[in-house]
Amino acid sequence: MGIDVLIALVTFVAALTQRLTGFGSGLIPMSILPALVGIHTTTPLVALITTTVDLLMLSRYRAGIRPHAVYPLLVGMVFGIPLGILALRQIDERIVLGVLGAVISLYALYALVGFRIPRPNGRPWAWGVGFLAGMLGGAYNTSGPPLIVYGQALEWPPDEFKANLQTLFIFNDVTVIAGHLLAHNMTRVVTRAYLIALPALIVGFLVGGRLDRFLNPERFRVLVLVLLFILGLRLVLA
Repeated sequence: MGIDVLIALVTFVAALTQRLTGFGSGLIPMSILPALVGIHTTTPLVALITTTVDLLMLSRYRAGIRPHAVYPLLVGMVFGIPLGILALRQIDERIVLGVLGAVISLYALYALVGFRIPRPNGRPWAWGVGFLAGMLGGAYNTSGPPLIVYGQALEWPPDEFKANLQTLFIFNDVTVIAGHLLAHNMTRVVTRAYLIALPALIVGFLVGGRLDRFLNPERFRVLVLVLLFILGLRLVLA
């Protein structure tokens, strides 16, 4: 199976999973594509993929956005994203992949166990979570785990949870893309791979919308988390 077909297949699964569960558009391709095209191609490519998926998702949940909950996190992300992009350029690829695998596996384990952290109070918590999410987003396109944990700890209602997360993801995606452009990481290889991935992304998103009424979302979420845990361990041990 050619690399182009694999890129399209991974993107299809990522978009479908995001539509069904609310996560996966970044974690899934970041856990698979580095082995196929390298981390320095994968990171800007996945930034383009997640931006497209998040814009599609936000169109459904934009009414639930709560600016007062989002702004403090954005402040932290502004400072974290540039450091993440810088780390990607300066640190050995094996170390980058190992940390990426650890982040994916630990998040999957956290979500599977169902552990909940104490309720964070005050803006310093939001700034810190935003900073961590920004660093992970800049380096690995994995800003989701700390933001998801934070939103769950604050017990955001479902629609607000999805809308706030998509807003934060889009801010992260657009800022990361700008950083990659400035760092000259958006190469012709990345652009070509995105054009290959785009049709599969749209089909995956539409199929996910159709399957939503037939599949058990919770069982599907657990299956995805188990696979992410295994893929993350594979990156750590590679």
